[in-house]
Order: sequence, then C-alpha cells, then structure tokens
Amino acid sequence: MITFPWEEGFAMRVGVSVRAMAAAAVCGLGLSACATVPEDGNTPVAVATVQGEDAVVADIVSRMTLERKIAQLIQPQINSFTAEDMERYRFGSYLNGGNGGPYGDEFAQASEWLRLADEMYDASVRPMPNGEPIVPVMWGTDAVHGHTNVPGATIFPHNIGLGAAGDPDLVRRIGHATAMEIEVTGIDWNFSPTVAVARNDRWGRTYESYSENPELVATLGAALVEGLQGDPDAPGYLGTGRVIATAKHFFGDGGTTNGVDQGDVNGDLADLMAVHAVPYPAAIEAGVETIMASFNSINGRKMHGNERLLTDVLRGQMGFDGLVVGDWNGHGQVQGCTVTDCPESLLAGLDIYMVPDDWRGLMENLIAQVNDGTIPMARVDEAVTRVLRVKYRAGLLGPDSQRPSERGLAGQYELLASPEHRALAREAAARSQVILKNDGVLPIQPGTNVLVAGSAAHNIAQAAGGWTLTWQGGGELSNDDFPNATSIYDGIAQAAASGGGSATLSADGSYTATPDVAVVVFGERPYAEFAGDVPDLAFRDEEGLELLRQFDAAGIPAVAVFLSGRPMWVNRELNAADGFVASWLPGSEGGGVADVLFGARPASGRLSFSWPESCGATPVNGADGALFRVGYGRSLTDTSPLRQLDEECAALEAGAGADWFVSGRLSDGIRVRAGEVDMAQMLGTAPLATMRGYDRNAQEDAREITIADNGYIEFFGIGADEAYRIAYEVPERPEGTVTITSGTSRLDATQYMAIAAGKGWREMVLTAACLPALGNTLRIDASQEFTLRIHTIRREDVAEGTDCAF
Repeated sequence: MITFPWEEGFAMRVGVSVRAMAAAAVCGLGLSACATVPEDGNTPVAVATVQGEDAVVADIVSRMTLERKIAQLIQPQINSFTAEDMERYRFGSYLNGGNGGPYGDEFAQASEWLRLADEMYDASVRPMPNGEPIVPVMWGTDAVHGHTNVPGATIFPHNIGLGAAGDPDLVRRIGHATAMEIEVTGIDWNFSPTVAVARNDRWGRTYESYSENPELVATLGAALVEGLQGDPDAPGYLGTGRVIATAKHFFGDGGTTNGVDQGDVNGDLADLMAVHAVPYPAAIEAGVETIMASFNSINGRKMHGNERLLTDVLRGQMGFDGLVVGDWNGHGQVQGCTVTDCPESLLAGLDIYMVPDDWRGLMENLIAQVNDGTIPMARVDEAVTRVLRVKYRAGLLGPDSQRPSERGLAGQYELLASPEHRALAREAAARSQVILKNDGVLPIQPGTNVLVAGSAAHNIAQAAGGWTLTWQGGGELSNDDFPNATSIYDGIAQAAASGGGSATLSADGSYTATPDVAVVVFGERPYAEFAGDVPDLAFRDEEGLELLRQFDAAGIPAVAVFLSGRPMWVNRELNAADGFVASWLPGSEGGGVADVLFGARPASGRLSFSWPESCGATPVNGADGALFRVGYGRSLTDTSPLRQLDEECAALEAGAGADWFVSGRLSDGIRVRAGEVDMAQMLGTAPLATMRGYDRNAQEDAREITIADNGYIEFFGIGADEAYRIAYEVPERPEGTVTITSGTSRLDATQYMAIAAGKGWREMVLTAACLPALGNTLRIDASQEFTLRIHTIRREDVAEGTDCAF
C-alpha cells in the first residue's frame, strides 16, 4: 500500500488533483516516473509539489535569494509597473486599485483583464539566469459586491443589503458566482469579504458591513469565504470557479471614534475584541487563506505595526496560518515609518506590503534592513513561507498550475452576468428590501398606472453605489456603462406591464394624466471610503421629500424607495410617504426591487442595523435611540399605521452661519496672515507660508497653501463659538506635526491630515468637542513643510455635542 506524503485527506482539502496525488506517491518512492530538472537548471515548482505542502514550500524558500524573497512580500498596483519589471523583480503579487484597469483603462473589457493576467504570469515564470526556483505571481482585486471593476459583470447588493437578507446560503451562492466571474478574467485573489462590525453609521464604509451585530457578520462573512474558496474539507477547494478570499480589515475598522475612516478605536481591548474581532475565528474556521490588516489604530497604535494583535492574537490565539496582507500604503501610517521605509510592519506580523506606487524604494530598504540585521532573516522566511503556502493551496505551485487563460473558466465571457448570475442578483436584491412603512399602498396591484419619479429611478450607478467600475462609483457613469443591468425604473416598468398596467418615468414628478400611485426613488449619491464619512445621520437632499410632499398634496399614494449605504434620519420622508422601503444599494437588478413592490416576492428583508430616530451624531446600536430595531421589517400584509414622527433636526437648523472664504475670495472683514505678512485674498508669499490660486470646480475657486518648516497660517474673522466647516484637500501625507488652534484650544491634527492625504476633497468640522475654546481665529501650524488646499471656510451653529470630523 502506498502512503501519501500528505496528512490524510490533505490533498483533497487543498484541491490537488488525483493525478497529482498519484504522482506524489510515485515520486515519494523515488521511482523514475518523477519529473526531471531541465538542463537550464530552473526547477519547475510543479516538480517539487509531490513532496507535500510543508516540504515543497521549505525547499523553495531554501533556494531563493534575499532579493527574490523580499519581492514575494511586495504588492504593487498594475499602473505602476510593467511586465519587464515583473520579469526583473518577480513580485509575489500585484493588485488593481479601485480606479485602476489594464493598460491604464479603468473601463477595459474583460478580455483585456485576462490578457494582462497572462502577460504578468508569463513574465513571472520565465527562466531565471541563476537557476532559482520559479514562483508564479498572483493578482488581487477588490470584488466586494461582484466582479464590479469589470464592465458587464454581475453587480450584487452591497453587504448591508445582504445583511438585511440574512441568509448565509444566499451569500455563499453569491461568493461562488463572484469567484466564477473573477476566474473568467484570470485573477486569483479577492480582497473580500469585509467583516467589519460597523458601530457608527457615520462611517463611509458602513455599507461594506453586514450588520452592527457581530454574530451575524461572522456567519455571513464565513459564508462568503466558503462561496469564494469552496469547502476546505471537500473536493474542489480553491479549484475551478474558486478564488482566494480575504477577511478584512483586522480589526476594529467599524468602531473608530466618530466613524472616521482609518481613525482610532479606543477602549478596553477585551471589550473591543468582543465586538470587532468576533468575525475572524469564523472566517478562519471557514478556511480563509488571507487576512488584511486594518488602517485604523487600536488605542493609538496603528494595526499595521501592532505585533501584539497581528501576531499574538491573530496567529497565537486564533490560530491563523495564512498570510496577512497590508492595505493601501497602510504601513506608511505606522509611527516612525514612511511608505518606503517600514521594517516595523514586517516585524509586527505583516507578510505582504501593499505598496501601490513606491515599491522600488521599499524593496531596496527592506533588503538593506535584512542585511544590516534590523530584520532577522527568519522573519523574512516566515513571511515568504506564508505567501508560498497560500499559492500552493490555490494550485499556483502545483503540477496543474497553468497560465491564467488556460484555467477552468478563463475566457468564458458569457459567464459575466450570465442569466443564472443575474437571477441570483435579482433574488438578492429582492430579499434585501426592508419595508419600514406601508399604509396599504403595497403591494402595487395589477393594472395600476405608476408614475416613477426621482433622479435615482433610472440611474444604475446610484443603485449600485461605490466600488462599481470606479472606486467612488457614480460620478460620470451612465446607464450605457452597465450593459447587463436593469434600472429600478426598468424593473418597475416590466412588472407593471406584465400585470396589465403601465409605468411612466418622470424624474421631476410632473404628469399629464393623474397616476394611480407614485414611486419616488431617491437617496445618497455613491461614495466609498473617506468621501462617505459624514458628521451626522441627517439626510439633507430634499429632492425625494419635495416629491413625496407634492404627491401627498395631490392625493396620489406614494411609495418611497430609499437608496443608501446606511440607516439615516428620514423622519420627514417617512411622514410624507404612504409606503417606505429601505432599498440599500441593490445593484444591477432593479427587477428585484420591483418584485417586492408588486408582490412577486415576499417582503422578507429585516434590518441588520438600528434605524435612528433622531438626526444627531450619537451612534445607535440597540434599542436606545432606535426608531426601528435590528430585526424590524414589515411583510406586505402589515399595514398597521406608523405614528407621526418628529421632524425637528438641530443639525439641519444649524445651517445659519457666516462664510469666511468662498468662491475664491475672503468675505468682508476676514483676514489671513502668515507671521507679520497680511495675505490679501489668500494670495501671496511669506517666510512662513505660500499661497496660490487653485482650480477645484472653477478657475481659482480654491487656494493651495504651503506652510514652511515651523510655519503657520492664521485666519481672523467673525464669530465666537460657532463651529468651523472647511472643505479641504491634503495632496501628500505630512512629514511633521500639524496642529490646529482656535481661541485658546489646540488640537494635534497630524493623524487626521495623514489619513486625508491623497484621498481627494473632504470636509472638516471643528467644534467644541475637539477645540473647547473656539474663537474668532483659526491657525494651522506645521513642524515641517506641509501643503493643503482649501475651498471654503464657514462658521456655523451646530447641535450641542456635535463631534469634530475630518
């Protein structure tokens, strides 16, 4: 009897073929049937796989040079390196960013994604001049609600909607469909699922969270891992139609102070872990091969440099044996680090640096730091071993390893938004709808003439949300960019027609013939991280409110379909509507929304987040402060009345104030100085600062301010204790300390400016929460040269207790 060199059942668990197992047995006996080393001295990794996972990986690591080892720990983005660079350096992995596409085209067709995958793979496996082992590269992507970087792919509801559906089997099927579409384009690795437990819905990534409930997040996150990778204890694991999964972001990303992206999470560590770390053991049990470190800090210490948590907790306590990958330049935020110089992250337990553009400098420094003893070689070997172990399990190092275009589903472009996948997306959209109010207007009856209003009704990009074709989503996207999708209006029109009725699209709500019912589709504009952070949960866009009130005044029953990435204060809209549906971000199948509106599917969605009763900034988790608790959702037969809701909102009423700087000009009575130099209209040069005109939305409607070493800029104006609301942009991370002073209060804003760096225009709200003695001066100091851009500065009354935001 032949004994395999694997532990019993291991080969099947990792998806190794029967042919490979047989070869392993024969080679294990030392028979001549084993593959031989070619004359060029380059040992194909496939030859070695017959020895078993640990032996294979150890053998490869033992024969790699330091330069090739460090390259396995470097992950650049596709727009910052070439195939020639890949052949020269042999990166272990690479990624496409949210706005990155093959050959510089973020809207490239699927065939171009596959072509680039082949090109990079081929470059990574060309013979090495010194006979080193050849290790194929792997490509990672953010396919967070379908393979949505690729035009024409299926767009599933975002996680917040899947949390409302609450069905792990549904999530598992979505994971499998997503993995199949990813494999079509030759990509190996998905940076998903997000298993954040969002506990402050002001956070712009709330929609990437399944729930505020840790157990539900754990259950659904594990299900998506299984859908992407397959069952680790069954044949086919990481085989055809499966890709490597990533649980992210370890940990606490959903619990930052004020919901600030990449911010600080404070509290007793055991208490924090009891909420935010709960999903990780479940993901590990499900077999997740990679975990991504979070941008945030825990009690002031950045996770990318936190050895206690990345090593002692994740490895030691939780038993994770896969690889830990960093997030986009997250290592550069560790104290004492820069993007190109951060041994601290590797020493803390990070295995792969995600360094999109500055990979060359980081590689050089890491090599030098190993050579000078800063980084022990044993730690490098440990990290490389973890990377290669994942590649082995994914079949990249095995005897069946193939170039991307030769793999199981590669090039089968008909699988992108296939009828089966679209049907699954439609089912998911329908099951994610949560009815918050129904005075009897739902379900819409056969033969009804429906008026569909609101600018979002026929806007697929808005229904899809962020991380769809582009990082932030929306923007200049049109329905033409979504060839395999159906808008909510299209879905309603089809449902109405099938019942003998009709549907008319009227974005502004106008009509000639009085409709039987109106459906008003409105909500948040698409956003992703950073841009999606808000100071409170008041929904301010009044387009939907005005339409609902218009129909109410005309005696036309109206249903509100609210698109959002989080629960929001919409008391006014709830009062004005006869029916109200929390539609979340349902994706590409507007027919799924219509299925619930017309009763073709039951209304089974239930809130996975508490819905706020007030519009303030206080997080709502549980009964306290909740208008609707987790688990709430009406059936189509529940027509019990909803009480009249309070429409007062201090955050909305706090709009009164005074502009200090707007449209490129200082307001009357406002001055700006740098030392003794008065800089009229914010233009000029002083020893302490330089200012020039900058175009944001119009010619010189903003100012770029460069503060010199140990310099400052100071604004003088009107107002006493009103908050400051500032539209600003930080082009590059500050190298020194940045402080903000108003009145007699001083705030160290270095971390906030570092987080904002390179992330586009943001809004800063400075209140008494962080500057208790607000006054009529605002000063920004920098210990080293620092540049920021300012578009507007405004003084405003805000609700008492309003937090600062950046």
